[in-house]
Amino acid sequence: MLMINILEQRKKQIYKKGEKHFDMKCETTSLAGSVSQRACVFCGSRVVLYPIADALHLVHGPIGCAVYTWDIRGALSSGPELHRNSFSTDLNEIDVIYGGEKKLLSTLIELIERYQPKAAFVYATCIAGLIGDDVSSICKKVAGLTRIPVIPVQSEGFKGTKKDGYAAACHALFSLIGTSGNEQKVPFSINILGDFNLAGETWIIKEYYARIGINVVATMTGDGRIDDIRGANRAELNVVQCSGSMTTLAKLMQEKFQIPFIKVSYFGIEDMSEALYSVVRHFDNREIMEKTTKLVSSEIERIMPTIADYRRKLSGKNAAVYVGGAFKAFSLIKSLRHLGMNVVVAGSQTGNNDDYTLLKDLSDEGTIIVDDTNPLELSKFIQEKKVDILIGGVKERPIAYKLGLGFCDHNHERKIALAGYEGMLNFAKEVYSTIMSPVWQFRVSREGTEDI
Repeated sequence: MLMINILEQRKKQIYKKGEKHFDMKCETTSLAGSVSQRACVFCGSRVVLYPIADALHLVHGPIGCAVYTWDIRGALSSGPELHRNSFSTDLNEIDVIYGGEKKLLSTLIELIERYQPKAAFVYATCIAGLIGDDVSSICKKVAGLTRIPVIPVQSEGFKGTKKDGYAAACHALFSLIGTSGNEQKVPFSINILGDFNLAGETWIIKEYYARIGINVVATMTGDGRIDDIRGANRAELNVVQCSGSMTTLAKLMQEKFQIPFIKVSYFGIEDMSEALYSVVRHFDNREIMEKTTKLVSSEIERIMPTIADYRRKLSGKNAAVYVGGAFKAFSLIKSLRHLGMNVVVAGSQTGNNDDYTLLKDLSDEGTIIVDDTNPLELSKFIQEKKVDILIGGVKERPIAYKLGLGFCDHNHERKIALAGYEGMLNFAKEVYSTIMSPVWQFRVSREGTEDI
C-alpha cells in the first residue's frame, strides 16, 4: 500500500464518513506544496467561454497559456468553429520589459479584420497582470474601431482559484446580456447555463425540451452564439447545470433582469428526470407536464433492460469519483448505484459546505470524501479502498493508469455524450468495458504493489 503522511493543514479537507464529526474545510486556496489537481484562474475562465463558437478568443500571454487550454473542451458547434482556434499574443521577454499593449492592439485588429467574429474575448494571464498591461483600455479602444463587443476577461492566473476564473467568465458574459435591443419575453422559455455541449450533450437536452414544449433562448455556453447570449434576458427561467461555473451569472441575471434560476443535473436517470420536472413545475402548465411524464416514462422504459444487464455484471465493484463540481459527483453516485457499484472515494475541486454536506448524506459509511486533493492522496485512498475504476478528468487519468485500474473520463475532453437517458446508457457501457477490459490481466497484482 502507498505509504504517505497527510499534510497537517490538509487533514480538515478529508473526511471518512462515520469516523468523526463532519466539519469539512473547503473553498480555500490550495495549500502551497501540496500539488493540487486544480487548474488556475485563467483556465477556469477559458473553459467556460471557449464553447462560444462565433467569437474570437485571444489569450494575452505566453504561448504556453494558449496551448494549455487549446481545445480543452470537446465542445461541438452546429455552425461556426472559430472557437477551435487558439489565438495568442505570444508575450516574450521583450514584451515583459516594454509592455504588451501595442502587440495586443495590433493583434486584435488583425484578427477581427481577418475572421469577422461576432465578438472577441481577451483573456488576461499572469504575465499580462504582472507587467501591468491595461487590457480593458485596449479592448474598449478596439471595440470603438471595429464596432463589435471586445470583452476583457480579467483572469490573471495568480488571482485565486479556478472558481475565480468562472466568476471572471460570468462577468464577461453578463456584459453582453440585454444588449440585443429586444426585451420581449419568450413564453415557456429558458436559458441553459453551464452545459458545454461536450460530445453534443446540449443537443440531446434541447431535444428533450423541444419535445415537451419548452423554448430555449440561449445556451451558455455550449454551442453558444453571441446574438443568442445578447438576447438571453428574454427567457423566463435560467436552468443551471454546472453550478460551480454559472451560479454567479444566474444571480447577476436574477438581480438585473428578475429571471429566477434553478440548479439541475443532466447526468443519470433520477437527476435527468428531476431536471425536466423542475422546469415544468416552474411553468405550472398541465399540457407540458403530461408531455414530460410521457417522455420520462418512455425513456426509462427504453433504457432499463440494458442497465439491468450491466448491473448483473458490475455489482460489487468499487469506484472513486473526483470531479470539478460537486453536483456532478452527486449524479455519479446515483448512476453507479444503478449499476450495483459502490462509491468508496468521492471529492471535488470546487465544492462548498452545502455541497459536501449533501455528498456526505449521499455516501455510504466508510466513504472517503476529499476537497481539493492531490495525486499522492488520491493514490493512497484508491489503494486503501481497492478501487476498480476512477472517474475524473484529464489530470486524474495518469493516476489511474499508473495504479493499474480503469479510468472513465467525465470531464472536458471526452468524445462520448454522458448526459440524458442516452448518456446513461453510454456511461454504463463505458464503465463496463473499462472494468472488464482484458488488459488488466497484465497488471502487477495489487498485493504486490507496496509503493508507487
